[in-house]
Amino acid sequence: MWALTIAGGRGERLKPLTDNICKPMVPVNGAPLLQHQASWLCANGVTDIVFLTGYRAEQVEEHFGDGARYGFRAHYSPEDQPLGRGGAVKQGLGVVPEDVEDVVVVNGDVLTDQPLAPLIDTRRANRALAAITLIPYVSQFGVVLVSDDDVVTSFAEKTELPFWINGGIYVLERGIEGLFPDVGDHEDSTFPQIVDEARMRAIRSSANWISVDSHKDLSQAEEMMAQGMLPRSKV
Repeated sequence: MWALTIAGGRGERLKPLTDNICKPMVPVNGAPLLQHQASWLCANGVTDIVFLTGYRAEQVEEHFGDGARYGFRAHYSPEDQPLGRGGAVKQGLGVVPEDVEDVVVVNGDVLTDQPLAPLIDTRRANRALAAITLIPYVSQFGVVLVSDDDVVTSFAEKTELPFWINGGIYVLERGIEGLFPDVGDHEDSTFPQIVDEARMRAIRSSANWISVDSHKDLSQAEEMMAQGMLPRSKV
């Protein structure tokens, strides 16, 4: 199985850690974020990972090499100029053999224990062009619950709201490549198009999940990993 991981981020909100390293190479409990993610992909049957790199691309390639030490075959799709996430995915799909049926795509800052099999099965069963992972939308603020007559009944922290958000984990049909932009974001172009055609499906995940965008996220990811809530690299 093949996977693309979008690993070109600068990580402005993680400065000064990212002054000298790219965002996906930020250490989480002693190993780069991307290394933990690669371990999770391998545990879910991925054999080949294409790293879609940009900022400080050489750091990713120097770390993983051919991937053998980490249990997979590593491939690289560096940007000569900024392509946006959609353009990076399109370029990366060109590395994947045309006879491959499913391609996993994951944002390079995501850590999770969500299995990939339900996502793949959903795409195949519905003959969809894409299947995406949805996670609950958790309020960043404490929620105050009140009765109809304005009596405060309780306070709740990190409450799940009745909405779902994109978890940054997809499975694409290999032939979708031509629908991606040469430059730009797939969420502004490709995804709306296939939604209009009713050719996208989703799974709703209750798995452990975090996107590491800030120092607070990094601390939370390290705590979750230390507690065994997130898979970690065994290398």
